[in-house]
Amino acid sequence: MIVKKNILLGAGAVAVLALAGLAINTVEKVPQALADNSANNQVQSPIAQGRVRRLTIAFPGRGDTADLQNKANAVAQFLSRELGMPVDAFVADDTSAVEALRANKADVAFLSSRPALKAQQLANARLYLAEVRPNYSGRHTYRSVFVVPTNSTLKSQATAKQTLEQLRGKKMAFTSPTSGSGFIFPVGEMVKQGLVPNRDRLNGFFGQISYGNNYSGALQAVLRGQADVAAVSEYALFPPYITAEEAKKLRVLHGISGVPAHGVAIDDDVPNPMRERIINAMLKLNQPANNQLLKNLYNSTELVRVNGNQHLQPMREALSRAGIEP
Repeated sequence: MIVKKNILLGAGAVAVLALAGLAINTVEKVPQALADNSANNQVQSPIAQGRVRRLTIAFPGRGDTADLQNKANAVAQFLSRELGMPVDAFVADDTSAVEALRANKADVAFLSSRPALKAQQLANARLYLAEVRPNYSGRHTYRSVFVVPTNSTLKSQATAKQTLEQLRGKKMAFTSPTSGSGFIFPVGEMVKQGLVPNRDRLNGFFGQISYGNNYSGALQAVLRGQADVAAVSEYALFPPYITAEEAKKLRVLHGISGVPAHGVAIDDDVPNPMRERIINAMLKLNQPANNQLLKNLYNSTELVRVNGNQHLQPMREALSRAGIEP
């Protein structure tokens, strides 16, 4: 919901809750712009009062982003000028961002696909915009990839099943148990190909399973010979995740297309006219004069309108195949 002008949101109000199965990939940072005066302070929302005075946006941290609070503040200042109202930015992890939407402490959040599903489930927030990067093979979708050393004896075969069957008994490095492209989509693909029934049977297929904790960690396991194959996003094969020299030592064995790009979710309590104003203001970040503000956030170059349900459907299907709750 839109936050009342004299109420400020802080780390104490946006608690890190253990939302079932939701990824927690980053360390929560203390919001710079906002601080709630009282956790028990019950204030009627400005929407309920018919007034829209202030907007609050959550910016989850990502592994490839440094100094995110300052960059988020710059975007908030731009949107404030476009919307003619104060816009506050706070940095948190995905779980806290979803909880902020649920608790009406945030109106808008930049979210990856699985947290976006959780936000829809818990807060009825919808995804309206998706990010585009030059190294996304599908503009606002990208590939989950199985990566091996360039000199690996593992080779791409005529079918996905034949290719992945070669991994039986091999040392596998996933990104993390909650990663979309680094775990959920790869496991979903293996289930789809009939190699395992669900995620609980992975140990019976692979000789060893490890988790890199992030893209870089999973790829480093392959580079150091600790794993035969790693599962990551296709864009992780570029800096800042690995160096250009390290990238030359790796190749893609198999790719899974259609992973939904991260995007922008807006709470259902934001009135439709205001929602359109927010979307249109954010789309102005695509303009050359403003585009660096967007690039600074998460290395994306463009925001595009999407149908949220259609955009997130591949993640729903991958979760279902893998036997994981959204």
